[in-house]
Amino acid sequence: MSQENTPEETQDISEILQIRRDKLSKLREEKRDPFTVTKYKRTAYSEEIKQNFEVWEEKDVSMAGRLMSKRDMGKAFFADIQDDKGRLQLYVRIDDLGEDAFCEFKKWDIGDIIGIEGFVFRTRKGETSVHCKKVQLLAKSLLPLPEKFHGLTDLETRYRQRYVDLIVNPEVRRNFEVRSLFIRHVRRFLDDRGYMEVETPVLNTISGGATARPFTTHHNTLNLDMYLRIATELHLKRLVVGGIERVYEIGRIFRNEGMDTKHNPEFTTVELYEAYADFNDMMDLFEALLSSAAMDILGTYDVTWQGEQISLAPGWERLSMAEAVKKYLGVDFMPVRSDEEAIELAKSVGVVIPKEKEKTWGNALYECFDQKVEEKLIQPTFITLHPVDVSPLAKRSPTDPRLTERFELFVCHSEMGNAFSELNDPIDQKQRFQKQVELRKKGDVEAGMMDDDYITALEYGLPPTGGLGIGIDRCVMLLTGVDSIREVVLFPTMKPIES
Repeated sequence: MSQENTPEETQDISEILQIRRDKLSKLREEKRDPFTVTKYKRTAYSEEIKQNFEVWEEKDVSMAGRLMSKRDMGKAFFADIQDDKGRLQLYVRIDDLGEDAFCEFKKWDIGDIIGIEGFVFRTRKGETSVHCKKVQLLAKSLLPLPEKFHGLTDLETRYRQRYVDLIVNPEVRRNFEVRSLFIRHVRRFLDDRGYMEVETPVLNTISGGATARPFTTHHNTLNLDMYLRIATELHLKRLVVGGIERVYEIGRIFRNEGMDTKHNPEFTTVELYEAYADFNDMMDLFEALLSSAAMDILGTYDVTWQGEQISLAPGWERLSMAEAVKKYLGVDFMPVRSDEEAIELAKSVGVVIPKEKEKTWGNALYECFDQKVEEKLIQPTFITLHPVDVSPLAKRSPTDPRLTERFELFVCHSEMGNAFSELNDPIDQKQRFQKQVELRKKGDVEAGMMDDDYITALEYGLPPTGGLGIGIDRCVMLLTGVDSIREVVLFPTMKPIES
């Protein structure tokens, strides 16, 4: 930020607040309340002027934005205006505005919203600027922006007051521009492949489609407890039953779980389902979607994330979960046939099955991967063939009924997406739901519930179907290189500040 000469630097905050309110009161007394302005016509933006100076030189322009600095030169000011595209220097002179208007401009504060009219020129130092012929106050800022030399750096304040963060840290905006571009890319990618975008309920009477603890609420008219959705899966697959063979939804998901750099209680996913496809098709689709997004948005397959150099060029490694455990831990679960032997094998590499989990072959394999292997996966890696114990909605592998046709994609030891060859056997599905109900009764708050209507849908017939869920926030973190989900969620969940 350019240097500003202002008495606010040495004033107490309460004094600053009072002075700004006094200025507004005086304007209102004089019937010049800036908040009565309803519209202002703009003909140019800062960045287009700076990038195309030859086109704009000496031309008249009308601009609007936030006053970000003022440098008093006596009978003239240099100032900076910040609009939607960037920042541009203004030159304001008493001879052009007249004494009254110039004196009014001198009273304006950093942060005020202003409109200006003038012509484009370059200063002797070569800086593109606008020579102002007219200025207007459009909205009064009653709170001062953060101190200019240190800006807004406190993370808690940045996330709580994202509006201030965006004003004083314009580079932050880039993360959300990438987010918007990525969501646009996802839509275009799927639309071009014949997928139909739909919307499904956020409020449900049953929590299903994932293993996660839901948020609960209450519908007063129906006197009914309801759940915010933890996934869009079961409704989308109902639509495949109904004949919409390629379907997707980009939507908000809510899970009543812990918060850390990778988890926010509400987050965004895209879930998609394609009839007559399987999890291998979903792997191909996911790889093509994310690699093409990197090239389209960043112009390269190479990104830096969490201190690692990542290549998103197509050709990602594909390992079964058992192969990954064997590769990184040196133990082979595939020849093991008994649960007891599997538990002992897990113990031999320092893995203990959590007490709330059943002591099974599948859970032993999964916990070895989860506790010891996931952290080692840096480059994009598909982990396939997950145990049926942890995959209640995936189709069993035809070659080994202990496993399912499921994969997760990992980049920098972070899960980016989850996919199945969808279970379409209503009898098997009901048995797995019943298993989840039993686990829930035993105290597993993340276990699923029985969804009788979904079973009914399957009984009408779900074609062989491939399904994929992608974490939008994680993908944006990868593409922007940030380490915290709060950097890519405009208004992350925060604990309220006690008054």
